[in-house]
Amino acid sequence: MSEKKIMLGNEAIARGAYEAGVKVSSAYPGTPSTEISENIVKYDEIYAEWAPNEKVATEVAIGASYAGVRSIVSMKMVGVNVASDPLYTAAYTGVNGGMVLVAADDPGLYSSQNEQDSRMVARAAMIPVVEPSDSNEAKEFTKYAFELSEKYDTPVMLRTTTRLAHSQGMVELCDRVEVSDKEYVRNPAKYVMMPGMAKKRHLFVEDRLNRMSEDGENFPINKVEYNDNSIGFITSGIPYQYVKEVFPNASVLKLGVVNPLPEKMIRDFASKVDRLIVFEELEPVMEEQIKAWGIKCEGKEIFTRQGEYSANMLRRVLKGLNVTETPAEVPARPPILCPGCPHRSTFTAIKALGLHAAGDIGCYTLGAIAPLSVIDTTVCMGASISTLHGMEKAKGKDYIKNWVAVIGDSTFLHTGVNSLMNMVYNQSTGTVIILDNSTTGMTGHQDHAATGKTLKGETVPAICLDELCKAMGVKNVFVVDAFNQDELKTVIKREVNREEVSVIIAQAPCALLKGQKFPNKCKPNSEKCKKCGACLRPGCPALTKNADGTVSIDATMCNGCGLCRQMCKFDAIDLVEG
Repeated sequence: MSEKKIMLGNEAIARGAYEAGVKVSSAYPGTPSTEISENIVKYDEIYAEWAPNEKVATEVAIGASYAGVRSIVSMKMVGVNVASDPLYTAAYTGVNGGMVLVAADDPGLYSSQNEQDSRMVARAAMIPVVEPSDSNEAKEFTKYAFELSEKYDTPVMLRTTTRLAHSQGMVELCDRVEVSDKEYVRNPAKYVMMPGMAKKRHLFVEDRLNRMSEDGENFPINKVEYNDNSIGFITSGIPYQYVKEVFPNASVLKLGVVNPLPEKMIRDFASKVDRLIVFEELEPVMEEQIKAWGIKCEGKEIFTRQGEYSANMLRRVLKGLNVTETPAEVPARPPILCPGCPHRSTFTAIKALGLHAAGDIGCYTLGAIAPLSVIDTTVCMGASISTLHGMEKAKGKDYIKNWVAVIGDSTFLHTGVNSLMNMVYNQSTGTVIILDNSTTGMTGHQDHAATGKTLKGETVPAICLDELCKAMGVKNVFVVDAFNQDELKTVIKREVNREEVSVIIAQAPCALLKGQKFPNKCKPNSEKCKKCGACLRPGCPALTKNADGTVSIDATMCNGCGLCRQMCKFDAIDLVEG
């Protein structure tokens, strides 16, 4: 009798990789994909790693595939942009061992800077896309994706979304299938993509997609459910669940492979329903192709291209019901840096100096909002440094004496290194502040190349950030305690006026890291308090202003970082043993 277990969608994908006989996994953490690798690493049969970025992770998976084993690479949708360089070409080379790229999209922008649809990337890259709709399918479709990969000689994208990644469902566990390693045979015409070879492989890619489209009606994960033929839905993924909830008796073409689309299957389905509706989140990827075939259907003219779909959306649009999304009644929780976060201290110093900051992707992006309000720009991983460089080249050296670039330690290793190299090479004079909190904080405290720990918890040599910067030719590199306000302000003020590139590493561990000990607490002294409010300016959530103008500090939240004490000029906050 098989075992069943309730699993997150991400956990189920990891289980699917295990059962499929995967031997190599590489990834860069990014919500909503992070838990895939954190669960894969639990299976000793799979080598699992954090790579410095998604491009590298994809190349690792490609190399493992060429060597003849099954490999998987996982990332969030914006990571697919970083990975697109090797991905587009891997579509030409094809695979040896099966290769699956998991792209976790984020409809509704729960933790992302844009709302892109990875199916469009896959369509441009000319690779197939498999999309599950619940946790059990997440596991099974992962396994099936490897079968498609090897049958059609192609990387396969497994597309998931935040709702699937972080929802739970019952999963039937199966045994691992040990897949024999495939022999590597030297074949430059297949694996060396110089122009003469690539032209021929492009023809192969087009033929492959045509074959997959023709074979699509026989794919077991493409299913037709005929019921009431007055209305028919073409859908996939999580939206399928909404269709079944609101229209249980409707006819449904549920697509597991959403690129390439099975034309004959869709034409047959369309001919048997009176009204055809394409229900897909984000972009009209399926709808546009179906309409291009001359098939009459409805889609984005009645549904939005923005945000996450729901069952209530269907009730409103198609049943005319006046239903509203009722959020859970929970206390308001505005985004804010944690008590004791070293980034708050660094931003406080930057603000005190009246500087602007070109920002990056991480917890520290919260420095853009009140009361800190120091980050002016945020584009993508690593962009802070390049943005600062571009500003200088546009407006001159004097202009950026009012600016710094801020970037986290993990993000710096992701794509900040090349940006800093560009500043040195092209003779900028800007100041970069690396916010080194010894972790990848935003996605749940994953290790990286500068922490000295691997995904498997092994101790390895740690990249030394200051030595790395010096090796790239930065002469002025300074490591500063992120909680030392006086030193921070002195060094930052000096460096923004320097006529050379400089790097300041503001160093202090994330307050939430395991093993962190906080023996002391900050305690206000109401007799000394002048009610000036200076201690409240950094916006620490542990501090509250009382009705009489004095301040209270919540001892359950305070970890004694001492930032509020440094802000107070009247010694009205004491450091006491916790």
